[in-house]
Amino acid sequence: MDTNLINLGFNEKYKQEASCYEGLFPARITAQHKNLYRAATMKGEVTAGAAGRLRHNATCPADFPAVGDFVMLDRERDENGPAVIHAVLGRKSVFERKAAGTANEVQVVAANIDTAFICMALNRDFNLRRLERYLAIAWSGGALPVVVLTKADLCEDVEEKLSVTEAVAPGVDILVTSGLTADGWTELKKYVAYGETVAFIGSSGVGKSTLINRLMGDEILETGKTRSDDKGRHVTTRRELILTPAGGAVIDTPGMRELGVDSVDLASSFADIDELAEKCRFRDCSHDREPGCAVRKAIGEGLLDEKRLENYRKLKKEARYEGLNSREIEKEKSNEMFSGFDGVKNFRDYIKHKSKHSR
Repeated sequence: MDTNLINLGFNEKYKQEASCYEGLFPARITAQHKNLYRAATMKGEVTAGAAGRLRHNATCPADFPAVGDFVMLDRERDENGPAVIHAVLGRKSVFERKAAGTANEVQVVAANIDTAFICMALNRDFNLRRLERYLAIAWSGGALPVVVLTKADLCEDVEEKLSVTEAVAPGVDILVTSGLTADGWTELKKYVAYGETVAFIGSSGVGKSTLINRLMGDEILETGKTRSDDKGRHVTTRRELILTPAGGAVIDTPGMRELGVDSVDLASSFADIDELAEKCRFRDCSHDREPGCAVRKAIGEGLLDEKRLENYRKLKKEARYEGLNSREIEKEKSNEMFSGFDGVKNFRDYIKHKSKHSR
């Protein structure tokens, strides 16, 4: 078996699922250009397009292949024309955004990411509210978030900003990097392991392309200089999955800047607020003026930043979960996910029935 496909994360789970497709070959989508894709197979890379049946059965943009997806092709070489994608294998994680020109449909930006590097510069780009947003998206997408604070050489109060970052990202690894030295960025290497996939999320100009180039040991991505207003120029224009020299893969896509919050994991990102809310006198406490509110008490004692509470409310509103607590949010998300089966139990029964008759 080609070790490149193994490096790209083709593990036992995908091998078992792929074995159900007789006569087809596994591959992973490495790049997307409109309606055509590049896919890594066991015998190299091929150009591929979606089969007519796959397009016909798609009910929304999210049903189409995306960078990072494992798919099944009709061939492993494209000497006789582009290969045909007949199926997309199950996704273990997914990052989505609203599809262009639609009100509610979502498009998969990248799939099957193990670690999401959330990059934020320590200069004027530093924004805790945006970080909270990205953390919620990463947890919801199914990837492990790691905060990467860049441009430490341009910051005079690194320790202070590191401290406030730790407060809004409890339990999350935080790395500090500098554009002038080799310190810090080398810690990223341990996350780019054999068969693992990482992605970089963050605003333009925070140094994502520079970090990827250092991981690759070569200037494979163009980097842009920061403008006079301290805002970066975004130079990534295509979606791409890149195999690293040490094994593993990196996904670089401009779409990662525009991720939505429709199904964010607020329970993981704002666990401190939920824990405080459990101590409120009233179960439906809005943390505004109610007596016995543990959240307002924590704000008054300086244990919780009121701006963090405001951002929590904002994200709940954006994600259509305003007025719900964390348990109710998770229940609502489950109901939405399995609404087509009239509940989680019926979905499980359906899966058992399908597995029984597919043997």
